Amino acid sequence: MDDLDKTSYQLPELNYDFNAMEPVISAEIMELHYTKHHKAYVTNLNSALEKYHEAETKNDVAQMIALQAAIKFNGGGHINHSIFWTILTPVAKKSSEGPHGELAKMIDRDFGSFDQFKEKLTQASIGIQGSGWGWLGYNKGQKRLEIATCANQDPVSAQGLIPLMGIDVWEHAYYLQYKNVRADYVKAIWKIFHWRHIDERFAKASLA
Repeated sequence: MDDLDKTSYQLPELNYDFNAMEPVISAEIMELHYTKHHKAYVTNLNSALEKYHEAETKNDVAQMIALQAAIKFNGGGHINHSIFWTILTPVAKKSSEGPHGELAKMIDRDFGSFDQFKEKLTQASIGIQGSGWGWLGYNKGQKRLEIATCANQDPVSAQGLIPLMGIDVWEHAYYLQYKNVRADYVKAIWKIFHWRHIDERFAKASLA
């Protein structure tokens, strides 16, 4: 494998159409979000990594350091969005009822109830200053669930958590439909969470 192969990240395929999340998220938002914003993260990540590998071969430490911010931002954007697309499902598939099994039990244990967990993650996401993400993550060391917020495209793994589900509160995720009322978007997105997939993510995280 050569260096170019190592930096050839690609957009993940979606298993639904852009209009699948309506009326919660419009087809226009989904298409722009996926084909413009996520694609830009992938393109810029590949570019930054290629420049990094070139600098590495030249032992140009200053340039390697200078590229760290671009790699973090665009790499985080790619990681976060690749998870985000998989935890959404059309309302019609009725996967928005809530978690099951061990994840449901741990939510009750760590947050008191599903409703309390939902309120805490909702308020944390709404309250982010500027752009960022609200996450439910699994702390493997402490064997517990935690709610965390991340600025910009910082990955929640940098806080020592395995990401289970996230709410994107960048304006490009909702503004065309919800304008400046972030709270309406955050409350509505709970209708399209793919809980079966989130359950599976937790099962893998707890065994990792």
